[in-house]
Amino acid sequence: MHILVTNDDGPPSPTSSPYVHSFVRALQRAGHTVSVCLPHTQRSWIGKAHMVGETVKPSYYRPSETFDPTPPSDSAAAKPQGTTHSRPSKSRDIEEWILVDGTPASCAQIGLHYFFQDRGPVDLVVSGPNYGRNATAVFALSSGTLGGALEAAVCRQKAIAVSYAFFSRNHDPEIIEGASAHSVRVIESLYRQWPTDSSVDLYSVNVPLVEGVGKNKTLFTEMLQNYWSQGSSCFTEVEGSVGDEDEEEHRIREGEEREGVPAPEETSTKESEAGKGYTHRHFKWSPRFTDVYNSVEESPPGNDGWAVKEGLTSITPMKANFYHAAPHLHGSELKLEQSQPQDNTTSMTQEHTLLHRPKNHFYALIAYEDPYVQPLILSALSKVFPKESYTLLSLPESHDPSSSSEIPMSSLLPQSASDSASSSENNRILQITPYEHVDWSYVSDDHKGNVVVNSYMLRKALIRKHYLGTTIEHWVAKHPESVLNSHFRRGDAFEVDYAEFLDDALVEAFDLRASLDKNEEVEDAKDREWWILKPGMSDRGQGIRLFSTMEELQEIFDGWEEDESDDEDEEEDEENGGVNRKPTETKKDDDDYDEDKDDGITASHLRHFVAQPYIHQPLLLPAYDNRKFHIRTYVLCVGSMDVYVYREMLALFAGKPYVAPWEVPTGDDDASGEIDLEAHLTNTCLQRTVKDGSVRRFWDIDVPTTATTNASGPSKNAIFDQICAVTGDLFQAAAQGGMTMHFQPLPNAFEVFGLDFLVDAAGTAWLLEVNSFPDFKQTGDELNGLVQGLWEGVMALAVRPRFGSGAGDQEAAAIKTPSAMKGEGLKYEDRENYAEEVRDMVHVRNVDLGRRFG
Repeated sequence: MHILVTNDDGPPSPTSSPYVHSFVRALQRAGHTVSVCLPHTQRSWIGKAHMVGETVKPSYYRPSETFDPTPPSDSAAAKPQGTTHSRPSKSRDIEEWILVDGTPASCAQIGLHYFFQDRGPVDLVVSGPNYGRNATAVFALSSGTLGGALEAAVCRQKAIAVSYAFFSRNHDPEIIEGASAHSVRVIESLYRQWPTDSSVDLYSVNVPLVEGVGKNKTLFTEMLQNYWSQGSSCFTEVEGSVGDEDEEEHRIREGEEREGVPAPEETSTKESEAGKGYTHRHFKWSPRFTDVYNSVEESPPGNDGWAVKEGLTSITPMKANFYHAAPHLHGSELKLEQSQPQDNTTSMTQEHTLLHRPKNHFYALIAYEDPYVQPLILSALSKVFPKESYTLLSLPESHDPSSSSEIPMSSLLPQSASDSASSSENNRILQITPYEHVDWSYVSDDHKGNVVVNSYMLRKALIRKHYLGTTIEHWVAKHPESVLNSHFRRGDAFEVDYAEFLDDALVEAFDLRASLDKNEEVEDAKDREWWILKPGMSDRGQGIRLFSTMEELQEIFDGWEEDESDDEDEEEDEENGGVNRKPTETKKDDDDYDEDKDDGITASHLRHFVAQPYIHQPLLLPAYDNRKFHIRTYVLCVGSMDVYVYREMLALFAGKPYVAPWEVPTGDDDASGEIDLEAHLTNTCLQRTVKDGSVRRFWDIDVPTTATTNASGPSKNAIFDQICAVTGDLFQAAAQGGMTMHFQPLPNAFEVFGLDFLVDAAGTAWLLEVNSFPDFKQTGDELNGLVQGLWEGVMALAVRPRFGSGAGDQEAAAIKTPSAMKGEGLKYEDRENYAEEVRDMVHVRNVDLGRRFG
């Protein structure tokens, strides 16, 4: 590729720029076309500055073939390091670098636009390698190296700032060569893997000058936010510069003009203090970097300063902008304090503001209480709605986010809005908060036409495992043709208070008892029907077990009671029974419980159980070590009700390769003979991340997208079509089946659900469970664009039609007009006809429950 190199240290020099020559040669050896445009002298600590009003002039540097970075001794003469010329060579065979009497940012501009066009477009701009580290905010904010890369980034060029962190000024040529070779590999890898979602404009790379740096880890890190110590100046007061002719002349002339005035030492202290002028002093740039080094030593692992200290290469992704701090304030109005009462001025000003707001103005309380999702929701809001169309509200100071108390919505509105007679114009509210903070009386009362919330009040017909089975069972009984009949394994629900009463608890679990009785007669475990046990109200994979006989099931419950009896510090909770009790915890409301987010298990969570037939054989992919995986699908329900499936799904892999439950190791000294659940559980809570390869974008996994005549097994399109069909029937079953008292979609609400599907070896997608308030963190920074895309669809489909803004309303409404209204799904190739925010939101069902917004 064609790489433009700049820096802030100038042309090669053993004392001020010892690395650039080695770096350029390493790039050339790797086969890249390298163009070089550098400042003609050192320009460190100048940031992204330009010299306004000055004419920038180039000169032409012809580098030597080799370069010795070792500073010469006092007695030794410096070796030739290249020559500088005022005019360019007439021969194209002579290598020439451009030197500019400007800044690194100016070099990036001039190099991109005025030289090297004959070599083709520039693919990448690299600024550096800097003579010293640019890790931590104190260094980076003033770095000329980062300034050159930032300038290239705002010119819409991919850019990387490279800095070499030295620990000794005794430059070892071999270590420098190793750092350059390693830097080339890092740069090439970053360029090939550059995100396509505009999430990164440039990278800051810090390479430690240590032996064997290429064998050490290269880590993506955050930038350590550090500061100068309070009261610590980066300047030292000094005497006037010796030999400064201009200064000396000025001093002499000043003395001439003041002839006859007593010398300073003859002026009394009282007279001096009474003078109005400043004391004339000189200052020299001399920062104390102890503050920086101490901040690194005191910081936790994971930042760029820490990585360099440990001898690791750090890569910090960056955007070419100032970071958007305090996003909860964006769009809100600063309340100006009055210096004194001014009669009716304040109320008149507020009324004036209300009258001149946009017609479709609304208030938005965005307090999701998840630092990963919160900025993505705010970003989606700002993309779908003009800034002037909404005002962000802040949580009341008295509100405790860790509590389960509701947020009184009326108290958050400006007084003039809440008192206004025209409430429909002035107090429309979008609320996106945890379930327990929703002011349900406000939502369902006279204000229901002016407020939109991000949750339904009742939805346990879906999110409780033992209710989900009943919901589907009732629907399939009346609609045997439903796709749910062949995509959900019916199980049995039961309650257990004490392990000794397990046999009695299974009296009405007819299918489970029949299966276990049949399994007792089967000697070979692989020929039995296996079951998976799930606590009906637990999460995070807790309490899940596999079994095939009554004896194995009894051992599971006996084991829980043994664990409980071993804890002598806990008192028995008589009210809730004796299975794994935690008396210090309290039961949450059924519809207040979030499957993916809560951390603990309460006593009542281990009373309700669901046993389902275990799905074997799962679809296994050799490219991913034959690990079991499930698909996390995000579903948006709007009003009462439209159902959308978000096309961007995740594949979540187990931690270990799949082993059938009857193939547990036995007889080995290192094996317990127990089922290793790490090979079976794929829950989002089990530290699944993109970085460790256990979380992947579904459309990227190694399964053909479209089935062909020669292909065997499933295709991704076929799997997705099944998921859409199952989702449509599922939500219709909840809304119109026999469990409607436990699922009541509100016309002024929407909710995002996380549905989990397991694909078997035959390609059938089986519904596992439904989660409210799904956990998004496993997508990490690598896939946060996927989550933001989901919330952009939410804003466009769930909010804009209610708090719309002109033409956007028509766009949002258009998504409900295609054949997808009949449940066929919006074909992926047809997405280009739809608004950008909703192209991946596939409409799978409209269930008209007769309730209307407003």
